[in-house]
Amino acid sequence: MENFNKLTRAEIERLAYLSEECGEVIQIVGKILRHGYDSYNPLDPKKLDNRALLNMELSDILKAMTRMLDSGDIDLNIGKKLYTNSEYWHHQEK
Repeated sequence: MENFNKLTRAEIERLAYLSEECGEVIQIVGKILRHGYDSYNPLDPKKLDNRALLNMELSDILKAMTRMLDSGDIDLNIGKKLYTNSEYWHHQEK
C-alpha cells in the first residue's frame, strides 16, 4: 500500500533521523543562549561543554544531510543563494 504522501519507508526514515537531530540542535542552542558555550552539566562525567555538544549534534545533522544528498532527497545547489545573501545577517562582519 502506498503512503498518502508518496514517501518510501527509506525516505521517511531519513526524514525522521533529520528531524530528531534538528531537535537536538535546537535543545543545545537553547542551553547555549541561557548558559553560554563554556557551561556544562555538572553531572556529566565527561564534562563536555555546550560548544562540544553543539559540534556533536551538528555533525549528526551533517551525517543526515549526507545520507539525504546521496539518496537524492535534497540538492544543496538549490539553496546556495541563501548562504551568500547577507541581508539575513545583521550582526556579522561584511
